[in-house]
Amino acid sequence: MSTPTHSADESDNNPSLINPAVDTTAPLRTAVRYGLYGLVVLTIAGSGIGYWVAGLPGLWGALIGSAVGGGFILFTAVSVLLSARLPLITAGAVILGSWAMKMMLALIVFASLSNFTFYSQPTMAIVVIAALILVLGAETYGVLSQRVPYVEPDETSVKSDTNSDE
Repeated sequence: MSTPTHSADESDNNPSLINPAVDTTAPLRTAVRYGLYGLVVLTIAGSGIGYWVAGLPGLWGALIGSAVGGGFILFTAVSVLLSARLPLITAGAVILGSWAMKMMLALIVFASLSNFTFYSQPTMAIVVIAALILVLGAETYGVLSQRVPYVEPDETSVKSDTNSDE
């Protein structure tokens, strides 16, 4: 029984022809997981330090800052992960739409919070910046720590390279 051969153009357009052993979403899933771990650590540490420095308003500022800053970065990673198996045009539209939506949400949240005084604004600002840096760094580490091949070798070239009997 012979296996059907496909041209490179066919395999690019047909996701069922891609090697199922190679999981291309593994780096994205790892990035989201590491980003969540970093955000949890920052939320706990920022809340403790915020409460110690500014009392209850510091605690609220740290909680809001970690939610806004961490959510801002994680939202992008999750949208890329969810659109990873979509066609390129659709994935681009999903990612662009999610970026526009998170910008609008951030503006609405910050505009809404400007009228309230129950939280410490300096604590919130520091934790937002720390969340952006920490979660982005954790996601970057998550992506870089994964080993995913850039190309998939053609089946015939693998067989000819491994046969040294010739």
